[in-house]
Amino acid sequence: MDVDREESVSSCHPAWDVLISARATYLASVSPHYDEVFWDVAQRVERAGSLGKTDIAALVVWKRLSAQTRWVTALMSLPDSQVRAVTEQAVASVQNLNLSRGEAARAGRGAISELPGFAKGDALASAILTSAAPTRMAVYDRHVQRAIDSLGLTLTDHSGRYGRYMDLLDTLLTQSGGCADGWTARDVDTALYWAGKNPA
Repeated sequence: MDVDREESVSSCHPAWDVLISARATYLASVSPHYDEVFWDVAQRVERAGSLGKTDIAALVVWKRLSAQTRWVTALMSLPDSQVRAVTEQAVASVQNLNLSRGEAARAGRGAISELPGFAKGDALASAILTSAAPTRMAVYDRHVQRAIDSLGLTLTDHSGRYGRYMDLLDTLLTQSGGCADGWTARDVDTALYWAGKNPA
């Protein structure tokens, strides 16, 4: 390793040692086909500028969430046009490059909260927002939170958590000292997911 590279690595936040290892293990352990549903939804969002009930249902399966809940019944009872009107606002928000990553996340999360089941909890909401901006946004869940806590980083569950989560990832990415070259926020979230799901 050359001197410049040594200095770059030594300047990285200690979290990057864990994240780089977790990301490599994630890629080696998870089927390369697993995210096909996610990317299919992302392509449809890119074309339509919104998500419909079918897209959300696909992301429920992708996130392995239960569909046997009241909010699913309430969501499915809405006309698809109403769901798309809400998600169109969310998509526009997270794709707005005039906003910082965190500001865009907050705006998108606020928009999506109008749908049944999205007032609280960020797991599915973050999947929807990430499908709208796959290289900018990131998915959040309890495994990610566990990893964040174990790394000594701070992310409370107060209102606005998703925006703060994206602020945190933005800080990690921009202050990586070269450790995150080529990484997206989605790469970080998969590393956090794996580290939180498989604690050392």
